[in-house]
Amino acid sequence: MTDDNLLPFCFPAVRRKKITAAFDGGRISSDGGVMLLAQADRRLGVVERLAQAIPDARDPDRITHLLPDILRARIFAIACGYEDADDLDRLRFDPAFKLACGRLPDSGRNLCSQPTVSRCENAPDLRDLIRLMRVMVDLYCASYTKPPDAVTLDIDDTVDVVHGHQQLSLFNAHYDERCFLPIHIYEAASGKPVAMILREGKTPSGEEVRTVLKHVIKRIRRHWPKVDIVVRGDSHYGRDEAMEWCEETQGVDYVFGFAGNDVLHALTREAADAIAVQRALSGKDKVRGFKAFRYGAKSWDKERRLVARIEATPKGLDVRYVITSLKIGAKHLYETLYCARGNAENCIKAHKSQLASDRTSCRDPKANQFRLIVHTAAYWLMLAMRDAAPKRSLLSTAEFATIRLRLIKIAARVVEGAARIRVYLPTACPDRAVFRALAGRFCAAGP
Repeated sequence: MTDDNLLPFCFPAVRRKKITAAFDGGRISSDGGVMLLAQADRRLGVVERLAQAIPDARDPDRITHLLPDILRARIFAIACGYEDADDLDRLRFDPAFKLACGRLPDSGRNLCSQPTVSRCENAPDLRDLIRLMRVMVDLYCASYTKPPDAVTLDIDDTVDVVHGHQQLSLFNAHYDERCFLPIHIYEAASGKPVAMILREGKTPSGEEVRTVLKHVIKRIRRHWPKVDIVVRGDSHYGRDEAMEWCEETQGVDYVFGFAGNDVLHALTREAADAIAVQRALSGKDKVRGFKAFRYGAKSWDKERRLVARIEATPKGLDVRYVITSLKIGAKHLYETLYCARGNAENCIKAHKSQLASDRTSCRDPKANQFRLIVHTAAYWLMLAMRDAAPKRSLLSTAEFATIRLRLIKIAARVVEGAARIRVYLPTACPDRAVFRALAGRFCAAGP
């Protein structure tokens, strides 16, 4: 049967010359930058770390694709924008992908296909997933050459809409969807991922938040026993159980948003009225003030420090509350420390939207958790490429989608000879200088 993809097709003529095209150019890849991802993985050791945490129960005599090879192909495909395992049915023949995965582009065995990837995703049990989550935290700690004095961890959840009857999915009235609400934890300063945990589509309880923080911070402290940690999150995480655990754990502080109530409004009414009068007298569009005070709910056994941000505008008063164990100025706490939490939203957007980590369509939650881990591995590779970009380059602060477009989606013709392999990249590539710089930096860093 004739393959229609090989038949020529036409474009409008230019200067009276007819234009025809066909997908018959030979061994040309549209993802030449995947080799940069391979160098980033060699530098970080992401794939090898994950593969070592999963026991391979297959018969060694019948194995065609080793576990690291399966993970490597899947992670590289996600980073290149192919989030579905079905895409590997075509990518397994791609010469650049084969080269990035350590196989010869022409004479080497083809990569794994979708059924192999699907079996791999459904293989890990709960113990395996726990080990993989520990690997994620270990990878974060290993990214530093020496322990930092202090780190700030941003914790937040994001909606992951489901389109079936996956286990753990619940109807969430706020989003008006059946969904998961996975927890994401990032380091605030660098955007490095620390932990991603799939969970049911409801607001986390205090006990759940405490359990997550306890296990993640305990793992971090195995590497950095003396590091000071500040946990930062919105009002979903300002729970008594979580705050109590932070207060009892040496070197751990918290800054959480806090939902307002009638008692809090009464405590801040005098300050709010004064700010409203000040705005009216000054004629300004906005006047902002702060008030720090102690507050204890009936269910708590102690009072805690709250900071109220009070803002008066022509539309009225807006009061936001933050609860903390830190003893710093109210304005600095809110404007400098707490408001910086917004960067975590950008990290989640890169993880979920640009790397499609919300593609959790498996019925078994263990398989979906494994997918979340694999997408986090792809996040690490993209982050490594961005961090390695020259500081004067716009790509050093670009989003992952831009990095993919400018550095990965590059045509490459791969020619395998008897003694060496030559990769031909387009002469007109606008970012060839950055591409060359990245390749040189990764090679200089070594494995």
